[in-house]
Amino acid sequence: MGLSRRQFTKEFKLAAVRRLEQGVSMAEVARGVEVNPNVLHRWRREFREAPGNVFPGNGKQRWSEGRIAELERKIGQQALEIDFLKGCLQRIEEQRMLQVLTGNPPSTGRSKKK
Repeated sequence: MGLSRRQFTKEFKLAAVRRLEQGVSMAEVARGVEVNPNVLHRWRREFREAPGNVFPGNGKQRWSEGRIAELERKIGQQALEIDFLKGCLQRIEEQRMLQVLTGNPPSTGRSKKK
């Protein structure tokens, strides 16, 4: 599965550029918004060249609602599987303890040759 490019909303870009315009250092803003400083330079240049029509694209949120719902379903399924396997393991351990207490040798699951 390949990595997709992150897309940012117009509001996100404007907020980052405004922080730069207020005098906050490039490195600090870059760390704060988790974006490469070169990207911030480009956003600031685009803002200065056309402040009225800057960032015309819609952008998209990093995690869509559908993807979040899909991951939540997967987590739920895995939780059920884990609970089931824990129950199986507990029953196996109880059988082993019973065999130890009664002195019965553990079964190998194979039938003896005659």
